[in-house]
Amino acid sequence: MWGGRFGESPDEIMEEINASIGFDKRFAAQDIRGSKAHAHMLAEKGIIAKADADQIVAGLDAISVEIEAGTFEFSRALEDIHMNIEARLKETVGEAAGRLHTARSRNDQVATDFKLYIRDTLDHLDGQLHALQEALVAKAKAHAATVMPGFTHLQTAQPVTFGHHCLAYVEMAGRDRGRFADARKRLNESPLGAAALAGTSFPIDREKTAAALGFDGPTRNSLDSVSDRDFVLETLSAAAITAVHLSRLAEELVIWVTPGFDFVRLPDSLTTGSSIMPQKKNPDAAELVRAKTGRVIGGLTSLLVVMKGLPLAYSKDMQEDKETAFDALDSLSLCIAAMTAMVTRLKVNEEAMRASAAKGFSTATDLADWLVRTLDMPFRNAHHVTGTLVAKAEAKGCDLDGLSLAEMQETEPRITEEVYSVLGIDNSVKSRTSFGGTAPDNVKAMAAFWEKALAGENKNGSAKP
Repeated sequence: MWGGRFGESPDEIMEEINASIGFDKRFAAQDIRGSKAHAHMLAEKGIIAKADADQIVAGLDAISVEIEAGTFEFSRALEDIHMNIEARLKETVGEAAGRLHTARSRNDQVATDFKLYIRDTLDHLDGQLHALQEALVAKAKAHAATVMPGFTHLQTAQPVTFGHHCLAYVEMAGRDRGRFADARKRLNESPLGAAALAGTSFPIDREKTAAALGFDGPTRNSLDSVSDRDFVLETLSAAAITAVHLSRLAEELVIWVTPGFDFVRLPDSLTTGSSIMPQKKNPDAAELVRAKTGRVIGGLTSLLVVMKGLPLAYSKDMQEDKETAFDALDSLSLCIAAMTAMVTRLKVNEEAMRASAAKGFSTATDLADWLVRTLDMPFRNAHHVTGTLVAKAEAKGCDLDGLSLAEMQETEPRITEEVYSVLGIDNSVKSRTSFGGTAPDNVKAMAAFWEKALAGENKNGSAKP
């Protein structure tokens, strides 16, 4: 492979540490696509003969068929996907294959392949997140008025609706899709033609190859072109945030399916049993989504460490950019698919949610607000009065609406019978009509907005009402 410079073959340990074909073979489609664009451009510029270019393209098409059919033999001795394809091309079309590498290097070749791969992956992940949003919106529409407790510190705070809760994750996924769209936009410049690091003396047309590969244009600096992995880092950063969002929903599902909550039930097909306890039905899919977040974050951290302190331009350290990125993005894709399945097929226990929402003095804020509105009490004073009434109800073993009017008036004589109208959980959620609030009408309107946006008005999930 190295021609006349080396007088002996690589040591076994050198081959072991140096070979990347075991993982970069997934670049095969992108590598062939880039090579075909390069060959066409070389012929059009008169750098190689059209007949040679035609043979090269036909040979690459034949190799693509072999790879898709699983008959292509990958060789560790040929190190990577680029040399494996080039060697097979020579076997297929003969000496013309040797002209393909004119005016390019494996440095710009791998950067181009990786950008094409990441771009394809971003499009795939965006489609998956779109499907997750649709599943969450469907649940939000169905449960716009299903009351559940809202939590802070995992302590009962105020009543909300399950539909409102689902829409919170729709918003998160929308931001995730926006970050992926931003990453895609920034990466969409072609490194092909930057060669090893300094460009080339051949009269190539980088604009043409960029257009042929769907890039907005060529990169503007050859050194940066081959040494840049920002596009992977940015994608992994967005992926890590997305995984964190999924882990939060996964954690809630794990909590909600426990007998202590019993808010939702997952189907048998998305749970597992126990080898010793016959009664168990474990939310393993949700637990694994929660855990795989570490792999996604780890992929980002790993590549940051690889790139830290690397001098320009290309260093072999950068071969370590792929395995962890592949693993992280594969893991994220699987997690989105699993979460979409769980959201779509979970059953909501409305009675358990409602009963829990009525506990824990969840309408205490409604009482404080009533004191402010009706008695013109400063909020801090109302907060103190309400806290006193909560303590009194707790001592009595009842909720706030279990206190008699006389017991309330012992703390604040101006309280009237009207106060009971704000202590019910249904009245509480209906009163939260501020924009973005949990009132059922708000939830229905926001679900309709997202349904319309996802149907086609806004493809990147970043729409705002």
